[in-house]
Amino acid sequence: MRNGKGPAKFLLVSDFNVHNLAPLLARTGDIEPIVAPFGQVVQILLSRDNGTWNDAAGAIVWTSPSSITGYERACQNQEWNLEETLNEVDRFAHALTALRPEIHRVFVANWSPLHRAENRRGLLDMDPSYGLVELLMRMNLRLCEGVRSDTRIHVFDSARWASSLGARAYDARLWYLTKTPFAVDVFREAARDFQAAVRGIKGGARKLIALDLDNTLWGGVVGDVGWQKLRLGGHDAIGEAFLDFQRGLKALTRRGVLLGLVSKNDEAIALEAIASHQEMVLSGEDFAGWRIDWNDKAANLAALADDLNLGLESIVFIDDNPAERARISETLPKVLVPDWPSSPLEFPAALAALDCFDAPFVSLEDRIRAKSYVAERKRRKARDQVQSLDDWLDTLEISVIVEELNESNLERASQLLNKTNQFNLRTRRLTSNELSTWAAASGNELMVFRVADRFGDYGLVGIAGLSIDSTERTAYIEDLVLSCRVMGRRVEQTMLYVIAKRAQTLGAKQLIADFLQTPRNQPCRSFLEQSEMRSEPRGTRYWRDLSSRLSKPKAVDLIERATEAQSSRVDSKIGAGDDKSAV
Repeated sequence: MRNGKGPAKFLLVSDFNVHNLAPLLARTGDIEPIVAPFGQVVQILLSRDNGTWNDAAGAIVWTSPSSITGYERACQNQEWNLEETLNEVDRFAHALTALRPEIHRVFVANWSPLHRAENRRGLLDMDPSYGLVELLMRMNLRLCEGVRSDTRIHVFDSARWASSLGARAYDARLWYLTKTPFAVDVFREAARDFQAAVRGIKGGARKLIALDLDNTLWGGVVGDVGWQKLRLGGHDAIGEAFLDFQRGLKALTRRGVLLGLVSKNDEAIALEAIASHQEMVLSGEDFAGWRIDWNDKAANLAALADDLNLGLESIVFIDDNPAERARISETLPKVLVPDWPSSPLEFPAALAALDCFDAPFVSLEDRIRAKSYVAERKRRKARDQVQSLDDWLDTLEISVIVEELNESNLERASQLLNKTNQFNLRTRRLTSNELSTWAAASGNELMVFRVADRFGDYGLVGIAGLSIDSTERTAYIEDLVLSCRVMGRRVEQTMLYVIAKRAQTLGAKQLIADFLQTPRNQPCRSFLEQSEMRSEPRGTRYWRDLSSRLSKPKAVDLIERATEAQSSRVDSKIGAGDDKSAV
């Protein structure tokens, strides 16, 4: 699970029979389920016995509310105490957060009734003394609050798995005969969510939706009827459905999903429609790129993916025309081509049902991703108008902002560390907890780098980790990671300058970078070869003497955001008489 290869071992922990869930989880190869004996939830959660966990790296915990709290007393209209019930929830949350550190991901199903009519009170459903619906709401909210600080734990809405199936969700015979509370379709819905979550954690979430236009994004053929007569919004069922479909797409962009257009159309007419129609939810700024012409859509989609530096496995293709969908499926099999409904009234629900965009968190960089691609188009246009690369870089007005690792940037830094392959010194892979622990250890420093220019904000795109050997007065670069989006724009030179300056500040006299080659990180080696660092003949160790003057790259505005905690650590590491100059 940590390296993204092979199925992830998950221990299934429950107080009821989940043997029907295990084969469904194993079907896609993303999860290798291990079923723990049911009815021993807390004992298993708190166990430190390796035999109990079978080397699992994750856990799926699905319990009934009665097994954890006094919920059963409330079901039977016996006396119960809300505060005591919530305290029991707190104890369960603590058991989850106390899970052994080897468990890197924990999926917890929140509480819902095990039987269809279990929580019905009619007029009393939301009564504070008798209402089981309100009680479950309070318990689930308390559970979420109790585990929120542990980034390993993700809570799932189990009620949705059953509610979508109605009466078919529950099978009394299975319950009384095998202590299996749900029909297999409920477990199938749960397995889909868990599998999608693992894919997202391993970096397998889709990143781009490539869309057709006519009768996909709006109703009608814009080249025939004109943009004024398109069916979009208004007092029209079809128009309202297209409007809601666009709203759903817009919402996905706020989670970091990119939109692109691949349409057989006249580009000028299509872009005019997007810019001019008053009820158009999506604007040109929402699309990372497009191919609008009369050429083959498969070739255009491949070209768009190349422009955006995305693999075909990152793309979802949506088109109302089944012939075009078949063409993409046959020609570009890595692209996900969902079966699409023939009626636009079903488009919003079909979009909402896609489970290929799941991600463990949404960072600031995710939220502004579409804007960053628009800004990149403007940069390319500016580049075409200047004579040399240096001239173009001078016009960009690049800013590099240096921060220490902290709670607000930890998840994005971990994501960058684990996904970046090309500009990566050692290709270390660490979970967010492991990265935070490493950075906090004595002698270690971890800096993150944000980059912006006059066209927009790239977000957090770089990581540098330093390990200081105070005895040898040597600083070792443990991590040097940079997103390919900003390579070749003086950012890597600026990072190396900051690293060297920080090492000087910490009293080091020598800076060393040990390069660990992989099939994909040649760009990092090429940079080191062209830098001011010296290397041995094999080209695996690079170093420089820190007694010489350091030069910051030109035309880069460098900003360091140092916290009081960071300044205290720096002061404690500087020896008497050492240079205390900051970057």
